[in-house]
Amino acid sequence: MMRLEDITSPRDLRRLALSELVHLSDEIRVFLIEAVSRTGGHLGPNLGVVELTLAIHRVFDSPFDRVLWDTGHQTYVHKLLTGRQDFVDLRKRGGLSGYPSRAESVHDLIENSHASTALSYADGLAKAYRLRGESGRRVVAVIGDGALTGGMAWEALNNIAGSANPVVIVLNDNGHSYAPTVGGIADHMAELAAPDAGEGPDGRSARNLFENLGLDYVGPVDGHDISALEVAFSAAREADRPVVVHCRTRKGHGYPPAEQDTRDHLHAIGSFDPVTGKGTGQPAVTWTQAFGAELVRLGGERPDVVALTAAMLHPVGLAPFAEAFPDRVFDVGIAEQHAVTSAAGLAAGGLHPVVAIYATFLNRALDQVLMDVALHGAGVTFVLDRAGITGDDGPSHNGMWDLSLLQAVPGLRLAAPRDANQVRAQLREALDVSEAPTVLRFPKGAAGPDIPALARFRTVDVLARTMPLRERGDLLLVSVGSMARVCTEVAERLAAHGFAVTVVDPRWVKPVDEALCALAADHEVVAVVEDNLSVGGVGSAVTQALRGSGLENPCLTYGLPLVFPRHSARDQLLEEMGLGVAALEGQLRDFLTSQVPLSGRVTLT
Repeated sequence: MMRLEDITSPRDLRRLALSELVHLSDEIRVFLIEAVSRTGGHLGPNLGVVELTLAIHRVFDSPFDRVLWDTGHQTYVHKLLTGRQDFVDLRKRGGLSGYPSRAESVHDLIENSHASTALSYADGLAKAYRLRGESGRRVVAVIGDGALTGGMAWEALNNIAGSANPVVIVLNDNGHSYAPTVGGIADHMAELAAPDAGEGPDGRSARNLFENLGLDYVGPVDGHDISALEVAFSAAREADRPVVVHCRTRKGHGYPPAEQDTRDHLHAIGSFDPVTGKGTGQPAVTWTQAFGAELVRLGGERPDVVALTAAMLHPVGLAPFAEAFPDRVFDVGIAEQHAVTSAAGLAAGGLHPVVAIYATFLNRALDQVLMDVALHGAGVTFVLDRAGITGDDGPSHNGMWDLSLLQAVPGLRLAAPRDANQVRAQLREALDVSEAPTVLRFPKGAAGPDIPALARFRTVDVLARTMPLRERGDLLLVSVGSMARVCTEVAERLAAHGFAVTVVDPRWVKPVDEALCALAADHEVVAVVEDNLSVGGVGSAVTQALRGSGLENPCLTYGLPLVFPRHSARDQLLEEMGLGVAALEGQLRDFLTSQVPLSGRVTLT
């Protein structure tokens, strides 16, 4: 009997009998549970698509036929069947990506992990094949019902139906994104799948949204029945027009701890005990938890505070607020644009909305932040989780764009807390602003110990002053948000070489407080350190403010290079990009040595 290690290509699957496929499905689930228990990753979504993936690769001929995966965290099984079975370093440097990766395989065409995009790729790809005369190729787009809550998916469906190209849309309907799918789409999916849905002559519901758009519809099909899936996919493959194959799957299928996890069926998990499904280790308080707890306190004090999430209630820390104030939380589905403009409407109605999303997903709603919130002076607070380098989720999830993009929004105020205490303090400050948008951003992971300030100069916190022995210092080190710990340690190291360094945390980095210019006037060199692009971020804004004040100090900007960093640990990437302690100290020491004569420094004894 062929085993998983014998599968080197999807074509190997076509030699297997049904009984062998069932055995292979079980073997794949065991492999996934054991592998992800060691590395962490997306477990529930992949357990739910085992039979679905096998059937797709049995019926379609990848890579001649193109299989596109929306929100590609559900591609672990696809990787296993396309020659990638070394999961030892999954999501680590040198190991497999947790998402599709063109560098890994010809079977991966798109590296998307932002939802609701695969149908647009499929529309364009099918049009390209038609124009090139490659009519025998099929384009298969696998999209979840959760992703159908995103407006971009419906823009694509509209065009796919209009073009009539043979796109096969595999609707993986498990009733979830992270959390249960919400809204009218979820209701319609349930209606189509109901046993007594038949009102029309063919036994199906007469209210079929896909058919009303002009798409053929097959299903619903049991997404864990390989034979039924193959029949449906074969029929769709032979059609010369777009077809929706509606597959009903169960997230976490085949692993009791995932099936019984009511939160998200072990959607994304760290290392865990494969027997119990329980995570290993006791993590410290995270940035997300600090925000979530403080928002509950604020909600108790202020009845005008409401919260919005784009299908990520638990990951962004809103679950405690939802439990305390269930009528004041709105899950809009995977619809960041709608979330932002809906928040503007809530603000216009006299409330103060808090929109909590990942920093990387704010990019999708920049126009709405600009034209629907800022233009109207709406008091909306955006809380950006996973800001800066996130690391193991790869290039699409790094929140490294916000500090640059948001510089262009008039009137917007942006806070970058350095620790959990400042998350609490600056969230309160943000909610006190009613006439303009405010933003709070923080990274992924444990917040670590608080970093107390030595003093506050206007709105700027002074974190360290290593050598207050001369009137004029050598370096004003401006630390942005979570870079404070790195900057204070760098200051200590530079002091050992005789440099006088002051470390400050501006707290609110947009607009730039004039206090920074006053402090800069007392230092030879200014350096800004941010876990954001070095292009157009806080460093650029500080430089502009200094020049506007008539100061000519060298202003150095240390940020992330204009690249898409591959998956790796956060600390590794920061060091590699010059933002670790050793790398930053070396760069600053070299520059200061060239600027500050040895005779002008004080030697520590």
